[in-house]
Amino acid sequence: MAVFLRKLLRIGGLPDDMREVVEAEGVLFLAEYIALTRRFSGKIPGRRANANVTSYVGSLALTDQRILATLSTVPKLAGRTVDQRWDAPQSGAVTAELSQTGLQLDVDIAAVDSRFSGQLSMHYKVPIPEDVLLRLPRRSLAFDVPPEYVFRAVGVPYHP
Repeated sequence: MAVFLRKLLRIGGLPDDMREVVEAEGVLFLAEYIALTRRFSGKIPGRRANANVTSYVGSLALTDQRILATLSTVPKLAGRTVDQRWDAPQSGAVTAELSQTGLQLDVDIAAVDSRFSGQLSMHYKVPIPEDVLLRLPRRSLAFDVPPEYVFRAVGVPYHP
């Protein structure tokens, strides 16, 4: 979807409540309406795929305290894909790497839920200036997510 259309429909913008939080924390970098590629191969209840690639839009915010990334499919609504403090323990099923080409997320979905198998990754395609990267406390993170995260990212309704 063209950037103009995404902005016009407000798909991929940072919701106001999230914007208030990141602005209060000191914004180092904020990009909205950015292209996001999701790759999924494997199976979860309700979905089986072989090399499925889907494009979405989202936002990426880097503050003095955290990294926040969202994924949007409808106007003015965004789901968090990353909401991690820099000083949080660094272990879990998701690895996040920040570079000059954006944010890369890789999820070990079998570690999230024993019913899952395969691979899930997301790439936020946004240039991050080197001077911003140098100001970050770290460029890689690891964290855990609940099964709902994988269902939402793959586009399957979650039923606990």
